[in-house]
Amino acid sequence: MEIGDRKKHHLKAISRSHVWVWIIILVFIFIFSMTVIGMMTGTYMSTLFYSKFSSEYNRTNEIAMIYQNALESNTELADVFAGTGRDIVITDADNNVIYESGENTCSFEGGMVNDLSLPMFITQFSSEPVLNYTVYMDSVNKAVYVTPDHKLTLNILEIRNNFNSYFNDPDSVGVPFDEGGTGEAEFEMIMGSGLIRFPFWISVDVNGGSRHFISKAYISANLNDMVMMAVTLMVVSALMMVLFIILIVNIVNSALKRGKILRVFFNDLPTHGHNYMHFVIKGGEMIHRISGYGIRYAVVDLSFVNYRFFCVCHSVEEGEKMLRRVYETIKSQLDPKKELCAHGSDTEFALLMRFTDPEALRRRLMTLIGMLEKVHEEHKFVFHAGIAVIEPDGTPDKSGVPVRRKTVDIEVVYSNACTARESLSDSGESGTAMFDEKLIEDQKWIDAVQEHQQKAIDNEEFMVYYQPKYDPRTDELRGAEALIRWQSPEFGFVPPGKIIPIFEKNGFITEIDHYMISHVAKDQKMWLDMGYKCVPVSVNVSRAHFIESDLAEQIRDMIDAAGCPHDLIEIELTESAFFDDKNALINTINKLKNYGFAVSMDDFGSGYSSLNSLKDMPLDVLKLDAEFFRGENGGGRGEIVVSEAIRLAKSLNMRTVAEGVEIREQVDFLAAQGCDMIQGYYYAKPMPKNEFAERVSAGRATVS
Repeated sequence: MEIGDRKKHHLKAISRSHVWVWIIILVFIFIFSMTVIGMMTGTYMSTLFYSKFSSEYNRTNEIAMIYQNALESNTELADVFAGTGRDIVITDADNNVIYESGENTCSFEGGMVNDLSLPMFITQFSSEPVLNYTVYMDSVNKAVYVTPDHKLTLNILEIRNNFNSYFNDPDSVGVPFDEGGTGEAEFEMIMGSGLIRFPFWISVDVNGGSRHFISKAYISANLNDMVMMAVTLMVVSALMMVLFIILIVNIVNSALKRGKILRVFFNDLPTHGHNYMHFVIKGGEMIHRISGYGIRYAVVDLSFVNYRFFCVCHSVEEGEKMLRRVYETIKSQLDPKKELCAHGSDTEFALLMRFTDPEALRRRLMTLIGMLEKVHEEHKFVFHAGIAVIEPDGTPDKSGVPVRRKTVDIEVVYSNACTARESLSDSGESGTAMFDEKLIEDQKWIDAVQEHQQKAIDNEEFMVYYQPKYDPRTDELRGAEALIRWQSPEFGFVPPGKIIPIFEKNGFITEIDHYMISHVAKDQKMWLDMGYKCVPVSVNVSRAHFIESDLAEQIRDMIDAAGCPHDLIEIELTESAFFDDKNALINTINKLKNYGFAVSMDDFGSGYSSLNSLKDMPLDVLKLDAEFFRGENGGGRGEIVVSEAIRLAKSLNMRTVAEGVEIREQVDFLAAQGCDMIQGYYYAKPMPKNEFAERVSAGRATVS
């Protein structure tokens, strides 16, 4: 799962509130309850309907049997049907009416019934199939009829119309209220007995099927039962309505809670604006919209460089107020519907901007940075912006393969923008940097170095090179500086400029310091044992090491373990180390000197506090920066500075070394000024230890 996908999954998990569980439960209860009510009602009505039909059929069958007996005994039919209280029609095999008793309202519309069911909203669940019943609809009241699929059913519309007709005109439906119960109307409500009856006709074959005995029957219901059932349905419906209302309220509350959760999830506390998660989710949606496939986007990592210094000088609270002002300023310069801004981390802001021309984008960003630099009346801030471009869908990449927008991960693009911004980290001025393939290669190299650095230490792939230092007056070898080179099985011969900056940033430089000190001490001991007249060798110690209070003891123990005299090792500090904890640095220098080590300052003149450093630090050697001897001012003003620096060092009882010397005229000038040693290509380049050993054995330079 990609990073962006994991964040989306995390967002969905947070967005879901536990209230949705209750909503699902309520929906299930609602559906289950309605189903149970439907089943119970359907079962009740079906059972009632079937029992009423069966009762009427049995009664009709009994009368038909009486008629059958009357035929066999030649009894007068009028006497047979006088006490039945039924309307009767008898037909022959061709359905011709041959006898009637009472009122004939049989429509002869209907037919065979093979199942019993109720109309419209009621489903039968429990009745067994009933076959070979012939049922006809009443021609006056059509409440009961046979469907085309041979099912007996109630016509709800007809029942409603009968009720409406009665209440509008009681005479229109005969005698609906017949308290005597004689049943003169086809649709009648018998108030005395509390019955509602719906007429239909049942046909029974008699006399071997040569005649059809057809009797008027009724589907009747007890009014009290109907009222009780109606009340029950009303109560249950009311309960269901309450549950439904609760369901709706919970859905609304859940939506409100989800909105609050999302606001919290996307909220950035320091700026009161959007956070990085909002940028990833919403920015990803924006670049992946099909409508935006043809748009060029720029993902920008904008860093507030001196934010932490502002917090140190003022307070974190004031710093957060400043972050809000920065955020609001950025936001005011973006299109809120088409572009995004979010606070990514303490000092960084993530932007998604539209553009067409890269140069116009740079100008727009520099205008924004210009506004941000002056966001505080009394401070000028510094901002660095890294830019990574998202090209339109189908744009060929470096290899000519079309880029598909749907595969673009905005977090990867933002990481590229951060990489571009980091290339400005050494600059003290505001600026922008565009991400390109070279930055990818640089980052790959950094990753490769970090991956192999420990193995290189363990396998002793790092080599010590020595650059000799000579007395410019006598050309006598007086010392050397130890420099590192990397002979890598994977990368070949790697110069220090490609690895030392990486080690200084990731902290591995302290391991390199230990490696170099111990190896130089071993080499010096080896040459002593070979009878060579050894000279002091300076070893660089990183400023990162000087935060360790026992640094002097570490160095002493490593050199003692190699058996090397202390006076053959010189500890070299860069001028930048003097900007750290001065008291700790002075304490370490004093301990080193007490242990018999010389201490030197490298690159004197490369910074702006050199003289102040000389005043406070008890140093033994001063190394003049090579820049003094380069450029148009190498002579003239440069010579004045060098001569005065040498004079100052002598006044402080310090030896001087000039590095980067390449021509004879520089050597002659330095010799005339009393410089103690020269290190540079004029005498020798850095060399492997075997070549340096030959120089040690010779003792003098071979230059002319």
